[in-house]
Amino acid sequence: MGLIHIAVFATLDLVGQAPGGPDEDPTGFPFGGWQAPLLDEAAGARIKAAYEGTDALLLGRRTYDIFAAYWPHQEDEFGTLFNSIPKYVASRGEPDLSWAGSSHLGPDLAGAVREIRDRHEHVRVVGSLNLVQTLLRERLFDRLDLWLHPVVLGVGKKVFDGGAVPTNVTLLEPPAASPKGTVHLRYGLAAGTPATGDMTASDHGSGSDA
Repeated sequence: MGLIHIAVFATLDLVGQAPGGPDEDPTGFPFGGWQAPLLDEAAGARIKAAYEGTDALLLGRRTYDIFAAYWPHQEDEFGTLFNSIPKYVASRGEPDLSWAGSSHLGPDLAGAVREIRDRHEHVRVVGSLNLVQTLLRERLFDRLDLWLHPVVLGVGKKVFDGGAVPTNVTLLEPPAASPKGTVHLRYGLAAGTPATGDMTASDHGSGSDA
């Protein structure tokens, strides 16, 4: 069985809307492209490394349309990768699948994602916040790459907006910060649901026996 990787670019207040450009998701959102001024060489290298081994993309309709209009005309490393691997599109409508290697998932999204996971080793989910909500709600992911950027927007679609359920994750490697302050956190899905405790209990006190 392969792994479903969710890659999310977010602000400190966990807004994940339109990091790439002003036309990405402009409805009621004035900060499209907020990520660009915060990128630096170190963050770019880590983002590039995170895609190593990717053998399929799982995308929502809006992200797919943006990618399909851009990447087929690019010949850099990302373009070569994205153009050569299968693309799976989650959409309630009928998307234009003219980008080579693209397939439309059926209405049973959870079942389709499980089949994709069995078919590939490393499936990457990029952007696609509505799709991410479903994957989080169904616990249909194995890795979560969260890139936190040093900016607060106060408005916009949140990463965990309406899709979160009680879930344990485990940190897979030490956090890494870039010179401009972007922090990369890589988590893996863990078993069970969050435990609770009492910080006022004696074993969480000052340690004094007095």
